[in-house]
Formats: sequence, C-alpha cells, structure tokens
Amino acid sequence: MSARALVLLAGVMFLAGFIFYGRLLSRWFGVDDRRPTPAHRLRDGLDFVPTSTPVLFGHHFASIAGAGPIVGPILAASYGWLGVFLWLVLGAVLAGGVHDMGSIMASLRHEGRSIGEILRQYLGPAAQKGFLLFAVATLILVVAAFDVIVAKTFVASPPVATASLGFLLLAVVFGILYYRVRLPLGGLTLLGILGLLFSIWAGFRWPLHLPETTWRLLLFAYIFVAAVFPVWLLLQPRDYLNAFLLYGLLLGAFCGLLLHPPRIELPAFTGFSNQLGPLFPILFVITSCGAISGFHSLVGSGTTARQVARESQARWVGYGAMLLEGLLGVISLCAVVGLSLADYQGLLHTRGPIATFATGVAGFFSALGIPSEKGRAFAALAVSAFALTSLDTATRVARFMLEELFSREGEHVSTPRSRVAFTLVAVGLSAALAFSGAWQKIWPLMGAANQLLAALALLALTVWLTVSGKPRGFTLLPALFMFAVTLTALGIIFHRNMRSGHLLLSVLALLLLGLTLFLLGVTLKRVPRLPERS
Repeated sequence: MSARALVLLAGVMFLAGFIFYGRLLSRWFGVDDRRPTPAHRLRDGLDFVPTSTPVLFGHHFASIAGAGPIVGPILAASYGWLGVFLWLVLGAVLAGGVHDMGSIMASLRHEGRSIGEILRQYLGPAAQKGFLLFAVATLILVVAAFDVIVAKTFVASPPVATASLGFLLLAVVFGILYYRVRLPLGGLTLLGILGLLFSIWAGFRWPLHLPETTWRLLLFAYIFVAAVFPVWLLLQPRDYLNAFLLYGLLLGAFCGLLLHPPRIELPAFTGFSNQLGPLFPILFVITSCGAISGFHSLVGSGTTARQVARESQARWVGYGAMLLEGLLGVISLCAVVGLSLADYQGLLHTRGPIATFATGVAGFFSALGIPSEKGRAFAALAVSAFALTSLDTATRVARFMLEELFSREGEHVSTPRSRVAFTLVAVGLSAALAFSGAWQKIWPLMGAANQLLAALALLALTVWLTVSGKPRGFTLLPALFMFAVTLTALGIIFHRNMRSGHLLLSVLALLLLGLTLFLLGVTLKRVPRLPERS
C-alpha cells in the first residue's frame, strides 16, 4: 500500500464532507444570507469590514494553519499511522469543521462577539469571565512562544527573514490598491503572487542577519502595529497573500504524492502506549490542529466573523478551511509513512518534526522535477510564514478578548485609546513571558489547553442551539468526546507532574480541571431553565 491511497481517500472524504455534511450544517445552523451581518451593521473600517470570500478564506486559513497540523500528526505517528489518519479525517469532518463553522455562525448571531459572550448570555457573567481569562492567558502563551520560535527561525535562516519583511510591505500595498484604489482582485492577486516570488528571491539574494534579541523586539513591535491598524491594511492582505504559499505547498505535495508516492513502511499500529503516554487521550491531544483546535474558535469568533459579508461564507471559510487544514495534516503524516519505525524515531530525534516534514515534502516536490534543496527551503519558508501569521492574529484576538472582558453588557468598547491600551497589555505580558523563559515551563500544557478551548466552544454552541430550538446533537457529541479527551489528559498531566515534582504544571492542570467542571456544572444547572427562542 502506498501513501497515494491515503491522500486520495482523505481528499474524497473531505470533498464529500464539504458537499453533503456542510449542507446539513448550513441547515442546522440556520444560515440565511438575507440577514445583515455584523460586518455591515457595525462597519467601522477597522475591525468590521465586509470581505469577499477568496480574501476572507485566505485570511482565515492563514490565521488558523500554523505549525500545528504539521508538527502534531508527525509526533502522533509514533502510535502508528492508522489512528492518526482516522482522527485527522473523521475529526476534521465531524468535529473540527463543525466547531469552526459554528464559532463563526454563533458570533454572527451575537454582534460579532466571541464565544465568551454566548456563555455570558446563557450561563452568566462568571462563565464568560472564566472563559475569557483562560482564552487570553492561552493567547499570551501562544504569542510568547511563537515570538521566540519565529525569531530563532529568522536567525537560523536569514533569507526567510528578508522574505517575511517583503511580505509585510507587499501586504500594505495590496490592501491600499484593493480597498482604496479599487483594483480588481484577480489581476491584483496575480501581481501579489509575483511579489511573493520576488520577496523569496530577494531573501536569498540579500539575507538579513540580526541577533535573536533584536528579532524578538522587532516582532513584538510588529504585532502591536498589526493589532491596532485597520484589518484591511495589513493583517488581512498579508494573510491572503501568505495563503498562496500554503496553497502551493499543498498542491505541489499532493501532486508529488500522486506521481511518486512512498510505500507505507511505518506500522499502522505500534501499541496502546509509548513514551508520550497512553494512546487515549494523548494521540487526540497531540494531533491537535489537523482535526480540531480551540484556537480556531478564537479566530473565527474574534476576527473572521467581523469580516463576513454574508452568512453562507461561514461554510466556505469555517468548514472549508478546516477540511483543507485536515488535508495538510494528512500530507504531513504522509511525509513520514515511508519510513521504518526506527528511521522515523531517529529522524524525529535528530532533526525535529518541522525539519522532518520539510525533508518529506522535498521528496514529494522532487517527483515534479524540483530540486530537493529548493523544495526543503520552500517548505521551511511556508511553515515560518504561518507561524508569524498565528503570532499577529493571536495578538489581535487577545485585544478583542480584553476589550470584551472589560466592556459593559451588550456593547462594543473599541476606541483608539482602548485599542492601544489593551494591545499594550497583551504584548507586554507576552514579552515578559518570552524574555523570562517561563513559557517553556508552561508550554507542555498547551496541547491540552487548546483542546479544552475546543470542548468549551462546542459546549457554548450546544447551549446556544438548545436555547434557539435548533438541533444540537451534531455539536453535543463532539463536545462530550472532547471533554473526555481533555479531562483525561489533564488528569494524566496532573498525576505525572505531581510525581516528578513540577508543582507549577500540577497547579495549572488542576485549575483547568476546576474551570472545566465549573462550566459543566453551570451548564447542567441553568440550561434546563432557559427559555427557548422562536
């Protein structure tokens, strides 16, 4: 059996899921293009900006598709390829896509507010504040970690640094030409892609060498600007153009797999436990973003919903982008299935998951006549570009969450002063965490925290659907599964760290367990008494 069968089967299942299950989801969520969206009702030219589907898809896809769907499946393959493949496909179709589309739809029906607003309306302000504080803390950890990761990438690969700066300048020009000069999207996109290629060429021609500390400071300055500036001027066009890097990566790897697929050598199943822990729940936590990710609900209800021009975009942007990310996860898995178990373990140990992915993708590209070195460099550039995208998006979403946390009930608080102040808080806390090195002590908890966010988002969607009198089983079942995964994972993390004397991680795991049980208790207590809406 070759990897061609895996990628073809995944492609067919994702396409079928989008066509058939996506239509059902549109019906169950009550998608209605006649409803004016918050982007139109609250249009401010800053955060609420009606956006075309191609641009919004690129912006959303680039924001959610960081390193997670690449690193996760490769690490989880230590349990064998079969479980990872099934979770990537079934998880994306039945859980992750539902979670992402639902987060956007729920935000559209609540004035572009976050999942926290839904919890406030139906479960009370304590539930909202608990969720928002947890979400902000998670985002600050993400920003701190990704700032360090991107800075180290720029130091290790100076051409990537130059190319990334070129992407930023290109994005500003693109935003002005599209939104102010009103040039047509098609021709402008072609020029933008040529600009991307020129930036990549310029990176190799004039690599930028700076110390890691300087890069960290420059990155923090950049994400402050990106979080405060109008979304159409920098963040949205940069994500839209960067998405073409990932489209190229996906297309090239997919075609290479079809033309010259590696024969599957990695075992389908290696055992119920290994050095990472038991298969359940660890496989489902590690695989993460390729199947479902709580970070997506923060992006969907944080930035994306404020740019949706009509409700039907939620299916394309929310559900469709998640399925495409699932395909990226499958391709990441295919990058290692051609290795024996011993070779896989050795390569992972010596080079790490991202370098392992880049090596595998370079092999797929070589089937298209592209030299391995260039294929490996392109894959590494794409991964670093999306790490930077996750960095600035997480900062902007953290600003939204802080604004919502300190706003009065039912109103948006977003003034120039508040935008600067809350962005400074998010960036300042992230910088303190990054330069202290404390993020490394907390990071092992990130996988479980991310999946807990997904479980809480699905819980909020289930409550909203229940009160609205809509079907709820399609969100309730994945919510129950994700709660089983996260509660078990947090229990394991607590037990392990107590035994090894890591008090900080033990306390944090216990706090997350407490937050989860509190929200579940409030839900069970209050939902039966909530009146249904007609």
